[in-house]
Amino acid sequence: MPRVLFGAAYYPEYHPDDLLKTDLDLMAEARFSVIRVGESVWSTWEPENGRFDLDWLQPALDGAHERGISVILGTPTYAVPPWLARQYPEIAGERAPGQRIGWGGRQEMDFTHPAYRFHAERIIRRVVERYAGHPAVIGFQADNEPGPELLHNHGVFQRFVDYLRGRYGEVETLNREWGLVYWSHRLSTWADLWTPDGNKQPQYEQAWRRFQAEQVTEFIAWQAGIVREYARPEQFVTTCISYERPGVDDEELTRRLDVTAGNPYYAMQEGLALPAPPNSPQHWTTHDTWALYLSADRMYSSRQAPFLVTETNAQAIGPSWVNQPAFAGQWRQAAWAMVSRGASMIEYWQWRTLVSGTETYWGGVLPHSGRSGRTYREIARIGGELERAGELVTGLTPDADVAMLYSTPSKWALAAQPPLAQPDGGPDQRSYQGIVDPFYRGAFDTGLQTRVLHVGQAVAEDPATLAARHPVLVAAALYVAEDATLEWLRGYAAAGGHLVLGPRSCYADHEARARRQVQPAGLAGAAGAWYDEFSNVATDIPVHTPSGGSPLELPSEAAGTRWVDGVQADGAEALAVYRHPHFGRFAAVTTRSHGKGRITYVGTVPNAALAQALFRWLVPDAGAWTALPVGVTSTGATAVDGQRLRFLHNWTWEAATVQVPVAVRDVLDAGDHAAGEALTLGPWDVRVLLEAP
Repeated sequence: MPRVLFGAAYYPEYHPDDLLKTDLDLMAEARFSVIRVGESVWSTWEPENGRFDLDWLQPALDGAHERGISVILGTPTYAVPPWLARQYPEIAGERAPGQRIGWGGRQEMDFTHPAYRFHAERIIRRVVERYAGHPAVIGFQADNEPGPELLHNHGVFQRFVDYLRGRYGEVETLNREWGLVYWSHRLSTWADLWTPDGNKQPQYEQAWRRFQAEQVTEFIAWQAGIVREYARPEQFVTTCISYERPGVDDEELTRRLDVTAGNPYYAMQEGLALPAPPNSPQHWTTHDTWALYLSADRMYSSRQAPFLVTETNAQAIGPSWVNQPAFAGQWRQAAWAMVSRGASMIEYWQWRTLVSGTETYWGGVLPHSGRSGRTYREIARIGGELERAGELVTGLTPDADVAMLYSTPSKWALAAQPPLAQPDGGPDQRSYQGIVDPFYRGAFDTGLQTRVLHVGQAVAEDPATLAARHPVLVAAALYVAEDATLEWLRGYAAAGGHLVLGPRSCYADHEARARRQVQPAGLAGAAGAWYDEFSNVATDIPVHTPSGGSPLELPSEAAGTRWVDGVQADGAEALAVYRHPHFGRFAAVTTRSHGKGRITYVGTVPNAALAQALFRWLVPDAGAWTALPVGVTSTGATAVDGQRLRFLHNWTWEAATVQVPVAVRDVLDAGDHAAGEALTLGPWDVRVLLEAP
């Protein structure tokens, strides 16, 4: 690409026709290079069964092309038209057997139903055939944000039974693998399998979640295959992934696509301030700067490649009672942050704020009045900057000081049997994220950059090769792990890598069955540490260095939170112990050399102070760009041509000064700065710097 694509989702069908020219002219003035269209209005494409209106989009595509704006065309399959719901009520999705999802929202359908598939295929073919040859169309989005529901329809369940039959063969194999002797659940025939709505068996739940994700992957792959029958060779096919959707396995899903695309939504205003508060809720929208970066790193992780941002905040994102449009400068900061982590497109949702509908208060680039105000001006500035930066910032490979394993099966398993509790004592369904996120944040707060790796991506490599490229590898909450994965982890450390294990790692096998071994299973001997008891903790437990000293320099506020493994050092060195009358008998952090490398075990969810101390020890020399004022972050990346880029962000209200350790050129204003020279960043400011070779 000649530049990072920049634009917005555009719905001319939602607004009067006479606004089209005004909209496209304003987009061109804002240096837009792409719009996404067409994915939300099946009932406009096909007002009645078999009657199609395919010409209404032509003026928008022609106008975009005249202004040099490219188009991503979406298939409209995620929003079923009323006539289809009326004529085929059986396509309604079910959240429990017989409990249909009511019509009136979106994605209410069973996308596996033959009647739905017939009509979906027909509209896909009509729309894509009509516009695949249009010169403005550079790619296609198949469906939108798939996987919001775990479908319990009868046909889906019957396919699940067939899926299990194909996977396990005999009923007795399933009985054995799932431990169904428990509570008299042993099956005598496949017909005995109960439906999932009342299920309490974790092995069943693990298989159910895996099956549901495979259904979503197959659905998107099916659409992509149809689109590719008409697409030109240079046109890509993707989908817009909402990463918190329960039916999504992003690693598997993106294997069937040409490029990853997703929608990082984030809290603005104080939600981007640094330093961040100790605990902020994370949902489908993130809160805090570290979580914004994690969203980008998760998108990069799907294919270990640059990605597209198909939706992100234009103004306030959320219901009518959630209104925090960005402070001046924050749109620019967030855009460049995502580019620095590999984004090759920034596309806002949406162009013009709706005056009716569910998302009336999900603000667009233009407000309800349609006037080009503050939001437009700030976003237009980004468009100009991306145009100036050009090819240099397209398709970046982000730096990585540490690597972190990500396990979707572990996320499913720890949602089924959450180890962590909510403050009210109830189960924390986001226990996986509750363990993993503090480790990621600890690296971020220490000024380090993280490469997120799916387990399958890591173990596909020779462990010595990965250890050489990523000498520190964090495996927190890696609950579900095959025997081969445990062997690979030992091999990684033996080959010279520093393996950091966290709570719940290696505890269960591929069926989410607790292993009959001393924990951490398969690694206790190599780690020189083990445990056979664990505890939830309602209050933070302070940690300190043992009496014999420790290379881990702990501040007084360092503590373990939410969880304590009863870790016994057995050949390992205790780096931190608890200051507590009971938990003081256990080690909080241990370390031991193994082969050419090392294994460190962290037996608690670290608070910010402990996490930062841990990562300062893990990566004592993070490079020349780490001596920064409070609230300033530095990230690096390598351009396609091998040149080195540096991104400085000031996430505060106060101006900040940074001494550049090497000679740089400011990519945006073309100014040269010698090594040791001071650069000033204004409030909520960003600098994009090209390092001298």
